[in-house]
Amino acid sequence: MSNIKRCPECGSASLTWDEQLGEVFCNDCGTVIEEKMVDTSQELQGSFDSGEKKGRGGAPLSMQKFDKGLTTNVGEVSDIYKLDSNSTRKFLRLKKWQERVSTSIERNLRLAMTELRRVASYLNLPEVVKDEASRIYQFVLQRGLVRGRSMESVIAACIYAACRSYNIPRTLDEISVASDVERKEIGRTYRFIVRKLKIKVTPSSPKDYIHRFASVLKLSPKTQNEALKILQRAEGSELTSGRGPAGIAAAGLYVAALLNDEKKTQREVADVAGITEVTIRNRYKELLDKLGLEDRLKVKEAETTAAKVAKAAKKK
Repeated sequence: MSNIKRCPECGSASLTWDEQLGEVFCNDCGTVIEEKMVDTSQELQGSFDSGEKKGRGGAPLSMQKFDKGLTTNVGEVSDIYKLDSNSTRKFLRLKKWQERVSTSIERNLRLAMTELRRVASYLNLPEVVKDEASRIYQFVLQRGLVRGRSMESVIAACIYAACRSYNIPRTLDEISVASDVERKEIGRTYRFIVRKLKIKVTPSSPKDYIHRFASVLKLSPKTQNEALKILQRAEGSELTSGRGPAGIAAAGLYVAALLNDEKKTQREVADVAGITEVTIRNRYKELLDKLGLEDRLKVKEAETTAAKVAKAAKKK
């Protein structure tokens, strides 16, 4: 029961606690005073010895299923053939009719949600992003925006929109590889969906990519912090506007690795970021020129050379 003693509306002390609904309401005016979460997905407590049947609220609803997990489906064909001949014919007939009576939207969602889960699993996305991508796709389907476009490109665009909404750093190139759809087609469909559904997404920041790139390249936390400082200075100098965030992040990480004597080749950084070496070199030169980092690199190279010479002299 709640700590509330009286109804805030009528002042009555006649309150009731409903365990099934998880609500405290007033018996006089009917006002719901307090609501509490009730886990209906778990089995109700009972005893097998008493012979009472256990109740279940069913599996939790999921936006990643075409019917949100509410529809009861006839079993798989492989399971049906395990039955005797009479039962096999019966259930095959039921399964055929279940597919016939389903609408075109249900059939589209069944295929689309399977493809969405596959792509999201390849990209290792969290459940909240999968649910958001599923929700966006269902809005797109209900408004008839899928017509004239491939289902794969729309799904890829919805996943990209969900990633942008939750600030999950995934590039168009990564989604293109996972979905086997051209990068330009995903970008074109993404812009169309955002415009039609009026989805508000924040611009992607280069800082969002630093930790993921550094983790793959196995760079130290010191280098990551240095890269974040470089990007902060770059934002102040307006070097990030009009440029791809992944390219700026990769270049900043490359410069930070050189400053901390954790040398990585431009090819290694470019492969992780999904960009070309030319982009790395261009962004690298811009950072050196605008932020005055060339002198620091020269000093670092001189210190490294002196250390190598001293080490060689000791060996002799």
